[in-house]
Amino acid sequence: MIDHPQRLALHNEVHARPPEPMQAPQVISRVVMWVDRASAQASRDHLAQLLHDHHLPAPDAQTNHVRMDLGSFRMRWELHTEFVSWTFMRPVSSDVFAQSEPMTAVQAVPQKWLAQLPGECLARLHVWLVPSSTLDIHTDMPKVLHEDTLVASTVAEGHGEVYTDFQLHPDGYSRIVLLTGSLTPRRQGRLVQQLLEIETYRMAALLGVPAAREASHALADAERELAALANAIRNAKSADEAGLLDRLTRLAGEVEGQYASTHSRFSATRAYFELVDRRIRDIAESRMPGMQTIAEFMERRLSPARSTCDWASRRQNALSERVSRMSNLLRTRVDFEQQQSSQALLTTMNQRQDLQLKMQSTVEGLSVAAITYYFTGLVSYLAKGAEKIGWPFSSDVTAACALPFVGLVVWWSMRRLHNKVFKK
Repeated sequence: MIDHPQRLALHNEVHARPPEPMQAPQVISRVVMWVDRASAQASRDHLAQLLHDHHLPAPDAQTNHVRMDLGSFRMRWELHTEFVSWTFMRPVSSDVFAQSEPMTAVQAVPQKWLAQLPGECLARLHVWLVPSSTLDIHTDMPKVLHEDTLVASTVAEGHGEVYTDFQLHPDGYSRIVLLTGSLTPRRQGRLVQQLLEIETYRMAALLGVPAAREASHALADAERELAALANAIRNAKSADEAGLLDRLTRLAGEVEGQYASTHSRFSATRAYFELVDRRIRDIAESRMPGMQTIAEFMERRLSPARSTCDWASRRQNALSERVSRMSNLLRTRVDFEQQQSSQALLTTMNQRQDLQLKMQSTVEGLSVAAITYYFTGLVSYLAKGAEKIGWPFSSDVTAACALPFVGLVVWWSMRRLHNKVFKK
């Protein structure tokens, strides 16, 4: 059997970026860099540089996911469509919160190399994965999170607890504390990955908000222009229609150009919001007394942003349809007037043709008389010559007798020729 060239890649797609088992206590740091094609390749080269410094082989050009143990820390590199995520992990002691500033995973990463990550930083996040018994909620939690914006819930159907404040702290990172409770290492790894993805996709989804706000200003100008055009078309004269059609065509070009420039961003935003919703469902959280859950926080805080992007997308589609309808209306009006002009022109041409036919009939009558006169003259000449050889009638009498017959033959011949020409 001959395998499809993509069979192996397609089979392994179901295993792409799997969560890895984790054992508390552990600290995890994720840095998400927004990249284009050039910086994505630069990110791959930057990864190869780090691996080379640790005497490890560099990934090939087709690899989009790398997991490596670099001694003092473990690293996970993932190349996505629009961003690259760098995840660093290392084990810590159970008294990780004993200090005023808890230990993080990026502290073990070469700082000069870390500062040169290609791309633009979209999100940075610290996660502390600790057993429930090692954390004093009232004493240790204020060292990590802001109590006035604290969000907390039980996760994994009550087997763990997650705490976060969705704030940027002085080091530029947001923070999450996950108490493992009775979670198994594999379940701990899945929860950490889901929490990391919630924050990553949340930030990626919000990239559509600036585009939606910018598009709203352009859409408002286009809607005003369309309203002005509608009023102008309603009161326009035939001489104004060409200019109005030109303005409407330019407006349609502007609307379609803006739609093309933002459609992919709005589509990606919807996809990222759906991923956020799915990851929140996956963590299977439930309410803790007096605390707001992650799902409730996202629903309350992200709904306006989501609605803004959806409304901008729907507004673009509606404006495009309105411009299309207005263009069709104006073109129909122009086409109708052109048809009327064509009908008037055809009527004039028909009148001229009728006049030409009448003149042609007159000319045909004159032609019959002229040809009859010519042939009668020939008969007269023939009669004069025939008198000398015994023709009993004079030339004048012969011509007078032949005149009706000659006229009838000429008229019949002209009618026959006329019928043949017009039948063709």
